[in-house]
Amino acid sequence: MTSPVHASDEMAFFVELMKRGSLAATARELGVTPPATSKRLANLEARLGVALLNRTTRRLSLTPEGEVYLATARAVLAQIDDVERELSQAAAEPKGMLRVNATLGFGRNHVAPIAAAFCRRFPQVQMQLQLTVNPPPLTEDAFDVCIRFGEPPETRVIARKIASNRRLLVASPDYLRRRGTVKTPHDLAHHDCISIRHGDEAYGVWRLSKGRQVEAIKVSGAMSTNDGDIAMQWALNGLGILMRAEWDVEKYLRSGRLRQVLEEYQTPPADIYAVYPATQQLTGRVRSFVDFMAESLQRTRR
Repeated sequence: MTSPVHASDEMAFFVELMKRGSLAATARELGVTPPATSKRLANLEARLGVALLNRTTRRLSLTPEGEVYLATARAVLAQIDDVERELSQAAAEPKGMLRVNATLGFGRNHVAPIAAAFCRRFPQVQMQLQLTVNPPPLTEDAFDVCIRFGEPPETRVIARKIASNRRLLVASPDYLRRRGTVKTPHDLAHHDCISIRHGDEAYGVWRLSKGRQVEAIKVSGAMSTNDGDIAMQWALNGLGILMRAEWDVEKYLRSGRLRQVLEEYQTPPADIYAVYPATQQLTGRVRSFVDFMAESLQRTRR
């Protein structure tokens, strides 16, 4: 079976042949011999199963099938040119509507500033940023790009990792002075733990690992929320132990307002992904925004 690329090449050859009006002139234009050009035409007709040209010693004329093929070839080649031109222009200067979804806390603190910087750099882009507690299903085609923690299970989407991330257990120095040091995961059961409801994650269960050993700890506490910023403020105010993304707590760890708990244990990874339908992977504004996000997040961590 002839590949689409080969078919477009043959269409271009046939259009060139009719433009030149003879096999000899076409051969000179293509830098081949007249017999090679004649053979190429014969192979094209054999593949299609129809005669495209009436040949005489003086001129070439189109058969009815040849007229249909020529008109179709010109239309197809023009469409290919239009698509390539549009993609090239989109890559050079992103424009049009871009619908982005992100989670509440990370979206507010990190995605929103980057989105603003992106629109300043590319003023022909119109940005719609929506923040939600739970990531929407991409099958609904409501967004062009979703910024998520963790690679999604859908196989029909593109998931590009744009930043590494891990969850940390943290608490304020005041809380640890009052309630004591946490030495083992099981100690968490006797502490006030601040819970955040995230998507379909098991609520109130924290999984910690050390080597190959994984422990699932049922935690409890008086405070729970679906807003990460609120949970962070509670932790800063000494109301309990919080599991939160490193992106959100590192400035407080550096300043000493929070301290890491159970440093030798690891929690499930929360790497940051840009997720988008496969149909969007060649869209210039989507590609440019994802690249811009990845570069901006890398600069933030330096």
